[in-house]
Amino acid sequence: MIHAVGPVWHGGGSGEDAALASCYRRALALCGQHGLASVAFPAISTGVYGFPPERAAPIAVAACIDALRIAPSVTRLVFCCFSEPGAALHRAALSAAS
Repeated sequence: MIHAVGPVWHGGGSGEDAALASCYRRALALCGQHGLASVAFPAISTGVYGFPPERAAPIAVAACIDALRIAPSVTRLVFCCFSEPGAALHRAALSAAS
């Protein structure tokens, strides 16, 4: 198991975006180092840590797309969302990235 702890939201001016992207990139790098084929991510930091989901989804998608280049063993990536609105945000971010 790989555990990623995301940033606490402090209004967006404390490097939260970069820290969130780093969580996804680092977790995927570890997947690649260990030859893992599948990974599932929750919407990191969007619960009690308060990161706005509409801001987090595009960051998560972009960071994962970028990081998959260095983790070729990963053939399945799942965004496991807490709600349908969260899932819709991730679907929209994936559509925009295509």
